[in-house]
Amino acid sequence: MTARRPTLKDVAERARVSLKTTSRVLNGEKSVRPETEQRVRDAMAELGFRPNDFARRLRLGADSSSIGLVIEDLSNPFYSGIAHAIEQRAHERSLLLVIGSSQRDPETERRLVLALSQRRVSGLIVVPAGHDHAHLSAELDRGLQIVCVDRPAEGVAADVVVADNEGGARLAVTHLIRQGHRRISYLGDDAKLYTSIQRRAGYQAALTLHGADDDPALARTGLPDATAAEHAARELLTGPTPPTAFFTGNNLLTIGALHALRSLGRTDVAVVGFDDFEAADLVVPGVTVVRHDAADLGRLAADRLFARLDGDRSDPAVKMLPVHLITRGSGEITP
Repeated sequence: MTARRPTLKDVAERARVSLKTTSRVLNGEKSVRPETEQRVRDAMAELGFRPNDFARRLRLGADSSSIGLVIEDLSNPFYSGIAHAIEQRAHERSLLLVIGSSQRDPETERRLVLALSQRRVSGLIVVPAGHDHAHLSAELDRGLQIVCVDRPAEGVAADVVVADNEGGARLAVTHLIRQGHRRISYLGDDAKLYTSIQRRAGYQAALTLHGADDDPALARTGLPDATAAEHAARELLTGPTPPTAFFTGNNLLTIGALHALRSLGRTDVAVVGFDDFEAADLVVPGVTVVRHDAADLGRLAADRLFARLDGDRSDPAVKMLPVHLITRGSGEITP
């Protein structure tokens, strides 16, 4: 196990001075008594502390007691799971987590990032919205440590923690094909989102690999919520050549598809959804899902941010979380 890098707080505790005094020594300010400065420098040497951009943030007035999180929608159980895990990690380090929801609106995200930066949080975790993230690059240039979770920010050199979206989609659709399904519909959200792009790619790859029907009419994207997914599923099921199975791109769309099946009295249509959700194993049949742990995404994102705050200056990297197919019955219905 790699030892944790010493922080400025560790130095302050070893030298028995305040964090502000330690920062003054690090920044070469002349307002510190010589004996105190020597004690701080001795503590740095003993701990093997190396100055980094975190010290720069402190010089600018950063609040080392808090980190920020810009999430998509806290009412979605998936994102609340991420937030809860990050909050737990922050609590372990006696840090306050400040949370804002972007609601997928790029301008709201930009305002939240700016507000948190002005609050001088010591680091930031973001679920990126939209496609222009120049504001994140600007904050990185100013020394703010940023980690993206669930999807990367376009054109931004920052650490990213994501699930294996394409691989999970291939797994789901291959499972349906092996159950005998040839006409498999894809219900997805915003077609420009990273997660949607990756899951659509996995869907297409599985169809091509196994020679299943690749009918463009079976794929519906741009579905923002369960209601939109229900309408799309009803339309497909009442058309002239309906699908025998659905692969749904997230938990809300899975719920929408299930509502459509129930309203039409259909029990012969298979469903495999990306993302597990509460009560998925209580309906009959239970819902087969591609599961990745939202809490794991949150923990990994928090740990990566803390590593950066502790002095890790390695190149930004992508951490991909594995996914698993959980079979419960809904994806095993044969046509």
